[in-house]
Amino acid sequence: MKQRYDVVIVGGGMTGLTAAALLSHGSCADALRITVVDAAARPRFDPAADVALRVSAIAAGSADLFDSIGAWDRVLDTRACPYEHMRVWDGADDPDAPSTLRFDADEFAIRQLGFIVENLLIQDSILRVLDRTDVSLRFDAPIQAIDSNGHSYRLRLEDGRELEADLLVGADGARSFVRESAGIAVMRRPYAQTAFVTHLQPQQPHGATARQRFLEDGPLGMLPLSDGRISVVWSTTPGIARQAMNADEAELGALLTEASDEVLGELTAAGPRGTFPLCAQHARNYVLPRLALIGDAAHAVHPLAGQGANLGLADASALSTVIEEAIRKGEHPGDRPVLRRYERARKGANATMLHLMTGLNQLFAAASPTLGELRRAGMRLFNVSGPLRERAVRVALGAGRH
Repeated sequence: MKQRYDVVIVGGGMTGLTAAALLSHGSCADALRITVVDAAARPRFDPAADVALRVSAIAAGSADLFDSIGAWDRVLDTRACPYEHMRVWDGADDPDAPSTLRFDADEFAIRQLGFIVENLLIQDSILRVLDRTDVSLRFDAPIQAIDSNGHSYRLRLEDGRELEADLLVGADGARSFVRESAGIAVMRRPYAQTAFVTHLQPQQPHGATARQRFLEDGPLGMLPLSDGRISVVWSTTPGIARQAMNADEAELGALLTEASDEVLGELTAAGPRGTFPLCAQHARNYVLPRLALIGDAAHAVHPLAGQGANLGLADASALSTVIEEAIRKGEHPGDRPVLRRYERARKGANATMLHLMTGLNQLFAAASPTLGELRRAGMRLFNVSGPLRERAVRVALGAGRH
């Protein structure tokens, strides 16, 4: 049995679900038959469970995007931690040194710089929105094969069902099956780093502050959680990441207390642990006729600035806008000239962020004393740079706005 859809979105993560919700709430929703396909089980959030390991820094613009589809109120009412301050410093310097980068919400006349939210909560909140629409949700539905006849894409599921898509959207992550099936080449650059992720209880209150200390082996990010703990993302050598994974709780607390320069006092292990290798990645093409890639399927950046999720959400917003405009003009949204508008809107911005994150990671890893002095001098200048500083913050806050 074959079912035909105007839009088939492969991937039930934040990016794919947001794209589906935007299209189902847009001005051309009645003209689109949409389905979301994912090999995993449907994500379900339990507010009584512990804070999940995977969290994201959600920029103000991305929060606006979730609010526009009716998913944000539940996130705020359930478990989200706004952060009002950000501190970034060189590992060879003091956390309170003049070179420490400081960002405060009241400086920019806003209530918060962003929110730390569990990915699972966001997915669950968007799914509750989609349950009230005509979007078809297909979880536990692994794809066996994808091919094209030139006029549409055909997806054969492992259970024997077939789907036909006028427009196929790959939102299925860095190892995208959609991208590989379409033969789209990808630039990969391993960072020779592994991200170690866990939660810890700090001795001192986190003060609604996101912190990052740059070490020679890689940056240590400390994100505030709503229950007073912090979520740590430590991009370090594979050996240190293994050491952290295998350490007992006392050893782990001591290891991260030292790595954090005791900025929050003693840290105590207080949550699950995980690791994942880090690799910069960028697809050569975001679009082909009747196919578009969004999120990590198109690009993957270093997590040091927490912008990965926001870039993917900005992709979803841009693609949905292009599709709606095409329908209003009587164009086919899957035509390559139409989809190229999305690619032009997002590819350059994503490439800029990817190269910036790679460059910053390399700059702070350099052990040269001369480079260290130049780094800190540059950070001191940035702190008093006025328009440049404000522009940088506005870009970060606006991720997701179009």
